[in-house]
Amino acid sequence: MEAVTIFSRTVLIYFVIYLAIRMMGKREIGKLSVFDLVISIMITELAVIVVENPERPLWEGIGPMLLLALLQIVIAFVTLKSRRLRLLFEGKASPIISNGKLDRDEMKRQRYSLDDLMLQLREKNVMNVADVEFAVLEPTGRLALMKKEEYDSGNTSGERAGKAPPDFRFVGLPVPLIMDGKVQKEGLEKIGQTRFWLKRELESRGVKDAKDVFLCTVDHRGRWFIDKK
Repeated sequence: MEAVTIFSRTVLIYFVIYLAIRMMGKREIGKLSVFDLVISIMITELAVIVVENPERPLWEGIGPMLLLALLQIVIAFVTLKSRRLRLLFEGKASPIISNGKLDRDEMKRQRYSLDDLMLQLREKNVMNVADVEFAVLEPTGRLALMKKEEYDSGNTSGERAGKAPPDFRFVGLPVPLIMDGKVQKEGLEKIGQTRFWLKRELESRGVKDAKDVFLCTVDHRGRWFIDKK
């Protein structure tokens, strides 16, 4: 009889977890941030407790699991509205290789070893660090990179292209200037420009206010990408 109870609970908990994951959205399948990992581990532990202890009421496991799923949905919705909270919960990308050079300080801060780097490079069929122009460690732990031949060939995307100002002080990956309608101070500092310059550039492209822009980026070739709200 106990075996039947454990079997039925296992099947029920399976569908509850499946429902919870579907409720949390496809982002849970495509990536796993630190916050997502914590939620997943807690849901798993709750499921084990309920399955291994048939005498415990089902609601003691199912209730907290659904509560965690709801918590994740609420926080995901809130972080969509606030980049500051999004960075707090999910973190931000860390440049590991810039202009073909390793950023040792950033690797030390992230406790990211050379073995970790070489492993992820091999997974992307890159056998030599010298072949990499840029590499960024995403908050999920995934390494995104651009090879030197890709960089040299100018395979960068943009909605509008123009001539980059001669005083641009950056080379490489596109720099976000506006996100969620908010001007990114770090991005402007990286390219050595001001809000006045950004406003003038936006107006020349038919955008009157930065608040009307969902995402705006520019790369070292002067290629712009502007997505309005």
